[in-house]
Amino acid sequence: MEYEQLYRDAVSLLQELIATPSFSREEEQTAAVLTRFLGVRQVAHSRTGNNVWALNLHFDPAKPTILLNSHHDTVKPNPAYTRDPFKPDIEDGKLYGLGSNDAGGCVTGLVSAFLHFYPQKGLKYNLALAITAEEEISGPNGVESVLPQLPPVDFAIVGEPTLTQLAIAEKGLLVLDCSVAGKAGHAAREEGENAIYKALPDIEWFRTWQFPRVSETLGPVKMSVTVIQAGQQHNVVPAVCNFTVDVRVTDQYTHEEILETIRKHVRCTVQPRSLRMRSSHISKDHPFVQAGIRMGKKLYGSPTTSDQALIPAQSVKLGPGDSARSHSADEFIWLQEIREGIETYIELLKQVMQ
Repeated sequence: MEYEQLYRDAVSLLQELIATPSFSREEEQTAAVLTRFLGVRQVAHSRTGNNVWALNLHFDPAKPTILLNSHHDTVKPNPAYTRDPFKPDIEDGKLYGLGSNDAGGCVTGLVSAFLHFYPQKGLKYNLALAITAEEEISGPNGVESVLPQLPPVDFAIVGEPTLTQLAIAEKGLLVLDCSVAGKAGHAAREEGENAIYKALPDIEWFRTWQFPRVSETLGPVKMSVTVIQAGQQHNVVPAVCNFTVDVRVTDQYTHEEILETIRKHVRCTVQPRSLRMRSSHISKDHPFVQAGIRMGKKLYGSPTTSDQALIPAQSVKLGPGDSARSHSADEFIWLQEIREGIETYIELLKQVMQ
């Protein structure tokens, strides 16, 4: 009976979240929805910016803490939508709407699990709930701004759509701004030094280089040149060529090791935009992972980046919904997935907390 009530409340909450626009940096109203939801249920909670967080009723500072984290911000709806992205319609067992799959089902599932354990005494772990902002843009006013206010986190469940399978590793992200200097000249004469031509060997190196260490769960490091800018008019040899490289880092390398290798092999200047988005990995022997194995959950490495990269603790990525639906037109989540998410979170936590 309790699961059924949690499920009904979760669907109702998700519909309200969908109906409330919450683009990154504009999540004020969904933060208010979440605080009202917790307040009505007499859950002591706090709000920091657009982040909402709470601790279990019988929090004991002598015990380790498990963090339940997901995000309530969304991307903007893409132009291919045929439905109102803010209308939470239920049709044929699907709940439609922007953020329903990424990551509304995870948000409501983790909130439900937190409510289940909130009043319980004698748990082996504390629970901290943090529903945070700016995940879609990896912004500084999201989970990073909340962590200093929480007790030390020993383990985290990061709610992202994984079909309720366990992502035990996640690739980190390193974005590099590269620049090659040439010399301007008239294109009709043998003048100048073409920066585009000078950049070609470096671009080819990024295309073909393979880092030798390959992750068991995440595979190889992947580098992609994704943006290039050079020249302003057809008859002038360009003096500068700038290009951007997207690097997906595995648990086999630190960002610093990746940068050191790149700078040894290319002639262009290489400037990382940030070193924040680190890869993550958790041992298959961890009690939570073992609980997942006992429940028949599949273990895998995730190629996409989430707030997991910003949480300095062991973690898994887990939640209802399908990553393939994230940011898609006419986004939806199956109602059965919402139900399964609640049950999965609670049953896994029971195995390690009770």
